[in-house]
Amino acid sequence: MRVRALLEAKPAPIVIAKPSTGVDEAMELLISNNIGCLPVVDDSGQLAGIVSDKDILKKIHEAKGDYHALSMKDVMTTEVIVGVPDDDIEYIAGIMDKNWIRHIPIMDGEDLIGVVSLRDVNKTLVKATKSENRYLNMYMDSLHRRDRSGDH
Repeated sequence: MRVRALLEAKPAPIVIAKPSTGVDEAMELLISNNIGCLPVVDDSGQLAGIVSDKDILKKIHEAKGDYHALSMKDVMTTEVIVGVPDDDIEYIAGIMDKNWIRHIPIMDGEDLIGVVSLRDVNKTLVKATKSENRYLNMYMDSLHRRDRSGDH
């Protein structure tokens, strides 16, 4: 399956932050939308970075409680690994595993068109495996029935 198909099945819009978005507002966005990361988009609409819940937690710990003045530009990862709509889901899974990341922004040229999470990938791969197993079981059952009826 391609990333494009996965994104088409995801109903939710992309929740983003600006570099100036404060940590408190970012946490509210993450919690209220039940998501684990925010792509950070600059004023021209270009992807500037990405911030995960883990990045925020780490920065709060480092700030020893004095984190309220921090913004996404202080927290975000700027060297972002991205995918494209024609990437295969298994390829994206490999990139996530190799780089120890849980989210990959998907770009169509310069446009951010979605974010794929590890959960999205796992759900898609499990669904594909179940479907494949079902067809293999049906095939094996038909072979078994032919064997029993004497049709070799």
